[in-house]
Amino acid sequence: MRKYYILSITLFLLIIVLSACSDKEDVYTPVSPVVVDLTLVPYPKLSDYKFFEGEMKNQIPSLNVIPYEPASSLFSDYAHKKRFVWMPQGTKATFVSDNKVLELPVGAALIKTFYYDNVQPDNTTRIIETRVMIRKATGWIFADYVWNADQTEAYFDLAGSYTDISWKDENNIIRNTNYRIPTQVQCMICHKNKEVIGTTVIDTYIPIGIKPQNLNFNYTYNTETKNQLTKWIESGFLENNFTFPNSANTVINYNDSSKPLESRVRSYFDSNCSHCHAIDRHCDYRPMRFPYSETGGANGLTNMGVCVDTEDYSFAPALTKIVAPGNINRSMLYYRINTTDESFRMPLHGRTIIHEEAVSFIEQWINSLSPCP
Repeated sequence: MRKYYILSITLFLLIIVLSACSDKEDVYTPVSPVVVDLTLVPYPKLSDYKFFEGEMKNQIPSLNVIPYEPASSLFSDYAHKKRFVWMPQGTKATFVSDNKVLELPVGAALIKTFYYDNVQPDNTTRIIETRVMIRKATGWIFADYVWNADQTEAYFDLAGSYTDISWKDENNIIRNTNYRIPTQVQCMICHKNKEVIGTTVIDTYIPIGIKPQNLNFNYTYNTETKNQLTKWIESGFLENNFTFPNSANTVINYNDSSKPLESRVRSYFDSNCSHCHAIDRHCDYRPMRFPYSETGGANGLTNMGVCVDTEDYSFAPALTKIVAPGNINRSMLYYRINTTDESFRMPLHGRTIIHEEAVSFIEQWINSLSPCP
């Protein structure tokens, strides 16, 4: 009798366990630890957001923080960059056009970390800063976080500063720079977007790199390689109601020497110059129009300044054209990308040294152009 009693109890307990396992309401759904309280941001410390898991310096993204990378990047004194996006649960970005930044929802955050490998004298990795842009109901705000020497924390600082750094590059050459951490004003200049409200023009601020034409290529995630736009859609970060940019409208990696020279130059201008030299941007009073969508076709060369007269007489008299075909010594654009003089260099912010590889292929491009009519 005792034997049957024990068997009955065992069956009863087994039924309870199986019922509990089959109860869908008890299935655990992981929740992202990220905290972006729009009433409190910017936080005093980068760790307050919980964008990363484990040791923060390892830059391992938390749940629902997705890494991304544009095809062509903004040059920043050879600093490496890691970029991430996060959005509140249940929200999505929307498509505007191939060449316009994705419209991110209120509460979204873009995170970009600047770092160097092989930092001297010990060949270590050093993170300099992590920039965060956050979308509030009233628009985008900036938050910059400067990392401490121990690489354990980064602290909110928009006052701007310099830091010396020496590193060994991919060719085993020791390079040095007095790296510039930007002020809030410098952030505002590069991200400025003029909007007309009634009869009044006001300055608003937008991200730069998250245009579909810049993300339309494969990226290797931890366990898969996938088109980034597809990844955003599958992750619930982007509405699936648009056609991906075609190859003619997709920016390329300007560092890829196997690509056509003109496409490399156009891509470089798009990532390094178009955020200012475009309609309704900080330098729209200049004749150049550098977005990728405006440097192809019939007006493309003119928009890049080819055979366009130099109007600023503060330059040397020899610099007669913005771009003088076949003559870098008469090309104002070439002079400005090939100098560290802060009064003349371009881009105005974001670099203190010369981007030698870009200068080289832009020189090749200038020498390949047909003479002016």
